[in-house]
Amino acid sequence: MDRKVSRRRQGEAEARFAGVSDPERSLPQGVFGASDEALGDEGPVSAVGDKNTIATTLVGRLREAILRGEIPPGSKINLEKVRRGFSVSLSPMREALARLTAAGLVELHDNRGYSVAPVSLSNLKEITKLRAEFETFALAVAMQEGGLAWESDIIRALHRLNRIERVPSDPMTLEAWELAHRDFHLTLIQGCGMPILVNFCSSLHNLNDRYRRIFLVRTGGDRNVEQEHSQIAHATVARDVEFARARLREHILRTGLNLQEAIRPNLEGDKNEGRRKPRREGNALVKSSAAKLKSKR
Repeated sequence: MDRKVSRRRQGEAEARFAGVSDPERSLPQGVFGASDEALGDEGPVSAVGDKNTIATTLVGRLREAILRGEIPPGSKINLEKVRRGFSVSLSPMREALARLTAAGLVELHDNRGYSVAPVSLSNLKEITKLRAEFETFALAVAMQEGGLAWESDIIRALHRLNRIERVPSDPMTLEAWELAHRDFHLTLIQGCGMPILVNFCSSLHNLNDRYRRIFLVRTGGDRNVEQEHSQIAHATVARDVEFARARLREHILRTGLNLQEAIRPNLEGDKNEGRRKPRREGNALVKSSAAKLKSKR
């Protein structure tokens, strides 16, 4: 059921979800009401090119801002402010938001416009279950259909991922790891030759990203992940279907459970278990974060 997100709750959500934000790569100022203090000064989207090109650029920038938590879950999106902030017309703006809605990162409410999709434990559990089913299925097909080039891509993706050290105090290392991690998991299933399935798995990975980045801010990552990634990769290249599928499934479910435990203190489930309710101590963190960002400008 739809409900308003108050300015106070937007600020509290930002404090919880903006831990890895990089102010040098943020959105233009004035785009999202109460969250403006946490947004940086990247500048407008170039008007050069057709509507689809501009919309694609907007999709990329808005998606990353949502995944990094710069735009708090549940925040209302003011189309006019966004349009002015990016110096674009409403047509590519609506196209970009439509794509993000299809990807599950934005919601469209009748007579109320767009808002960033909320977060909840029930949502994370569903994402985890879907990933465990569909990624393992795609992996099995990829091991039947993938060729030598696909095998080589897996080993390269694994090497890049394992070379990145995640440092909780350094957002750049967390962002670099996120990109390499996403590339690794999608490379594993790329050999299946089923673009609809790969796109669906990619969307699930995006939805999962917002939750995992909370976990990385606090811990710098799971110590067992590197070993698990290596086991999955080498079993896949060896075409050991049963072992590779089992290890990937265990990996997704275990890390999903870790994420649930990591975010549980920050989410108080309501009767519907579908809307996030950040704890009230977030206000002090918002003011502190905003002060730090202002000092860097």
